[in-house]
Amino acid sequence: MSAVSLRNVFKSYDDTQVIHGVNLDIPDGEFVVFVGPSGCGKSTLMRMVAGLEDITGGEILIDGHVVNDLPPRDRDIAMVFQDYALYPNKTVFDNMAFGLRLRGTPLQQIKSCVQAAAETLQIEHLLDRLPKALSGGQRQRVAMGRAIVRQPKVFLFDEPLSNLDALLRNQVRAEIKKQHHRLKGTTIYVTHDQVEAMTLADRIVVLRAGIIVQVGTPDEIYHHPRHRFVAGFTGSPPMNFVDATVVAADGETMLNLVSHHRLPLPPSLLQAAGDQIGRGVEFGIRPENVHLAGIGTPAHWPRLSLAVELIEPMGAENLVHFALCQHALIGRFGNDVRPAPGTLLEVALDSDKMHLFDKETGQALDSPPPIP
Repeated sequence: MSAVSLRNVFKSYDDTQVIHGVNLDIPDGEFVVFVGPSGCGKSTLMRMVAGLEDITGGEILIDGHVVNDLPPRDRDIAMVFQDYALYPNKTVFDNMAFGLRLRGTPLQQIKSCVQAAAETLQIEHLLDRLPKALSGGQRQRVAMGRAIVRQPKVFLFDEPLSNLDALLRNQVRAEIKKQHHRLKGTTIYVTHDQVEAMTLADRIVVLRAGIIVQVGTPDEIYHHPRHRFVAGFTGSPPMNFVDATVVAADGETMLNLVSHHRLPLPPSLLQAAGDQIGRGVEFGIRPENVHLAGIGTPAHWPRLSLAVELIEPMGAENLVHFALCQHALIGRFGNDVRPAPGTLLEVALDSDKMHLFDKETGQALDSPPPIP
């Protein structure tokens, strides 16, 4: 397998620029997920790596070699598409063997490779069937098998689970992860589903409007977002955001929420907030870091008395919506917590999990400078 590097890569359609100087290094064997909303450029970026889209500027390197001018067939990549892209008149065996036959691989080696991949994906009993006789999950496994038998330098997955129902999506996602652990192949995976990104990736690349907003491990992306967009895109439900103002009161730097609740700031945010006195910011905290005040909640955690607006039962847990001026603050609690709407409850906020974001730029105030 091989490393992939993107160096100051641009893409324009006529006068419209859609990819803005992307720089990224993907080490050999890493599983990287491109994630972001529709239209952010993630599929375009992958298609440029594959050679299906020309680049306007910059360089793409595979295994240390610039591949800008190489056609897809010469880049030694294998791509798994959203719509499977199987030949309907060919059996599963012939679909999986097609790329090897084009290479002139000896028949006995083809049979061995296809059989091994089919056994790994648990589709060896389907080798004589046509695609029309397969379920959606089986078709996607055939498409994966076709990629695996080629033993390419780089695997590319373009939203491969989008056409599957929820149960099949979970099954095939687990299969993709198992295969990566087994093959250790350099993999680029495109999805708009942040759950897929969090569960599959070694590193996640968060894109917005053709720009990389943050690159990091799933834990870094989730717990240390460098931008409000990243914080709001990850998590289900996403992070709570509340308008606030940084104020100096009684010799301390405090946070004044829109509803005139005043919160002390933890040490991790004091230095950053000290430069923002009198300025508007956005306060952020994830639902699982909103707790019912009482036994077990540290005394230094800020408290808020809030009225319950709505309960969303989720089976193992309940999402409780609290009214906070024009905002809603969502807490994630056990299924035994089900207060009636209108109930006034005191909640405690985990001070170590609080975030502040610049009102204008969206940049996290406690994070490093944005990627240039």
